Parts: sequence; C-alpha cells; structure tokens
Amino acid sequence: MQAEARPSLAERRKAALRFEIASEAVRLFASQGVTGTTGEQIAQAVGVSSRTLWRHFPTKESCVLPLLSAGLEFAMDQLRHWPPETGLMDFVTNSCRDGELPAVAPVILDLIRMTSTDPALRAVWLQAHDDALPVLGELLARRTGGSAHDLRIKVHAATVNGALRAAAEDFARKYAEDPEASGCEIATCLLAALRAASEGLPY
Repeated sequence: MQAEARPSLAERRKAALRFEIASEAVRLFASQGVTGTTGEQIAQAVGVSSRTLWRHFPTKESCVLPLLSAGLEFAMDQLRHWPPETGLMDFVTNSCRDGELPAVAPVILDLIRMTSTDPALRAVWLQAHDDALPVLGELLARRTGGSAHDLRIKVHAATVNGALRAAAEDFARKYAEDPEASGCEIATCLLAALRAASEGLPY
C-alpha cells in the first residue's frame, strides 16, 4: 500500500494556526462566556487580523471546530488499522491496553462541557460528528464489502458515531475536576459506550 503523502508546509502551518485560534477561542469562551467574546478578541489573542480569522472560520463559535474534530480524526485513523479478523470490541480493548489512546488536553474537555450549555457550540460539536459520519460509513463498507449507502451500514456508522460522542461527553463530565485523567479513563468511557451500543435495543 502506498504511503499517504505528507501534508505540505503550507498545510501544516494552516492547521497549526487553526488549532491556535481554536485554543484561544476556548480560553476566552471559558473566561468571559461565548456571548461576551468577539471574533476580534480571538484574533487579537492569536496575533492575527480579523480578516485572517474570518478567512479560516465563518463564525466565532466555529473557531473551535479543529479541537472538536481532533478526537474523531484520531478515532478514524485508529479504525483504518482495524484487523479484518478482530471484532470491534476486541480491537478497542486491545488498543486501550496497548496505550494507544492519548491523554486529552484540558482545553478540549472544557470545550466539550461547554457544548452541553451553549447551543451554538453544541451545533459545532454535532457538525463535527456529522462530518465524521460518511468517513465511518466508508470504513465499515470497505470492511464488509458492502456499500456505504446501505441502510444497515448507515445505521452501524451512526451507532459507532453516537457511542464516540456519548463517551467523550461522559468522560468530560466525570473528569471535570481531574486534570490528570488519561487514556485509561477515556478507554473506560469508550468501552462502556460501545458495549451499550452492541447490546442492541432492549425496548
């Protein structure tokens, strides 16, 4: 299999700037509220012009999208290495045991908690998961030899996506006062969510 091309220097710089903007946006949102924060303040905190900020993000709330997408992108990357002969629960369990789940930066947990109280940030959080849904569908389709347009695969992709979101929110809530929480705690929440999903609907 041909290795994926490394992002260009310009692409890496763009990604780094987007993450810096996202981090400053969360810091300001946490300290003075989303409503009390302006795009101009975020731009000033990063050291860029407002024009540059708006070139990267359409709204001040959307500035946090890179941070909200980071965990999903990590999960997608891990699933691309999911062995064909291994079930999902075993794969996740083994990945957790091997220490492949990274610690989550406190700023991301702060942000996830804010999505539960701020409707605009909630919309960005849901958008991040909506963007990940077709990627999950393609991964499952390639694994089964089916089509990403099949209803069954769509439902399975939505189930995994929902479990990832619920696990992240549960982790952010449970470890709000524990800045030392690590991949082990993330794994506990993730496995609990996936087990619940794999049980099916008992109603």
